[in-house]
Order: sequence, then structure tokens, then C-alpha cells
Amino acid sequence: MAMIEINLLPGTTAKPKAARRRIDLGALVAGFGGRFTDPWLTIALGSVMLAGAIGGTMWNLQRRMATDLLAQETRATQDSIRFRAVITRLRTAEAQRDSVLAQMGTISVLDRRRFIWPHLLDEIARSLPMYTWLRSVAQSSAVTTASVDQIAADSLPPLAVRVIGVTIDIQALTIFMKQLEASPFIADVNLATSTATEVEGKAVNEFTLDLVYERPDPALLRTVPLTVPGPDR
Repeated sequence: MAMIEINLLPGTTAKPKAARRRIDLGALVAGFGGRFTDPWLTIALGSVMLAGAIGGTMWNLQRRMATDLLAQETRATQDSIRFRAVITRLRTAEAQRDSVLAQMGTISVLDRRRFIWPHLLDEIARSLPMYTWLRSVAQSSAVTTASVDQIAADSLPPLAVRVIGVTIDIQALTIFMKQLEASPFIADVNLATSTATEVEGKAVNEFTLDLVYERPDPALLRTVPLTVPGPDR
């Protein structure tokens, strides 16, 4: 049975629906490739694409390296600040230690030298023979103020002493000098003068001795008897 269509709008005719066009990718690529038939142009385009890929990769690597280096720099800076504080404290402690050691050395030297005159007077009195008496015992070397460095280094100048006395027997003077030389605290005993004179109508011999204080060997001190002169001396 045939159908009859009636057009109610005069002057217009029904148009058939347009069919959808399909894109042929193979033909498109073939056509696009057909336009670049020059091999040098293809090589140039490939080189550009390769350079771009390499540049992108290098940029990523450099950015990663820069991040790592920045992190290492931050850690190194923090370590430097921490170690600087430790070194400062260490140097302060070393300076305090050196100061304490220097003070202890000075005190030790002063402690050893504070008994110089007691030792000298004791040794002179121990060596004094009978019928001999002293008029003066005094320092003959220059009196100087020792510096801190000299005291710490124990390099003070030697102590020279002059002894003036009187004896009735000239042989007693010889005995006195020999006994002084035998003392571990005395060295360089020399007779400066010896003069005959009178004391209360009696003939005597006045003498002057020069000697130097010497620090004894501790081993010798254990062998020297510490005796006090009796009243007959």
C-alpha cells in the first residue's frame, strides 16, 4: 500500500538528513606524511623534538640537583653554627685550664722559694764553728722584682749573700768555709776580706764571705742530718 505525503508549507521541500562524515586517520596521516617528503626536513623536525626532550630532562635533573644542594647547604650551615658554639666553649675551657695551670705553677715556685732565707740562716748557723760569731748576713745581689713569667718559668736570678763575722782562731774561718761548702743549699763560697783587728782589747780576725744560695737535689736532702747547733756554738 503506497503512502501519500502532503506538504502543508508551500515553497519548501523536505531535505534528506545529512549523513555523518567519518574521519579516516590512516588517510590523514598518509596525506600529512606525503607533504613532508624532504628527508632533511624530517631530520630537522626530529632533532627539534629530541632537543626539546633532552632539554626537559636536563631541566628536571638540574632542578632536582639544585634542591639537593640547597638541602645540603642548609644542613652544613646548621652544623657549622653548632660546631662553632662547641669550639668556642672548648677554647674557653682551654684558656681557663691554661690560666689555672699558670697560677698553680706560680704558687708552686713561690712556695719553694719562701724557705730560702730560713734554709740559708739554718745552714750558716749549723756551719758556724766555736769562737766565731757573725755581725751581719745580708743579700748582696741586686734586689729586683720578679715578673710573672720569671716566676712561672722558675728563672729568677741567683741569690747572693754576704756574711761578715769575727773569729779568734784563723783556723776556725777555714773550718767555717768548708762546712758552708758542704751544705747542699750553699755554693760558691769565697773569702772577700780578712783583717786582723781588736775587740775589747783582744786580737781577732774580721772576715767577709760571699756565697750563693743553691737549690739542692731532693735526693741529697734525705742524707743531710737536720741538727740544730748547740749552745756551745
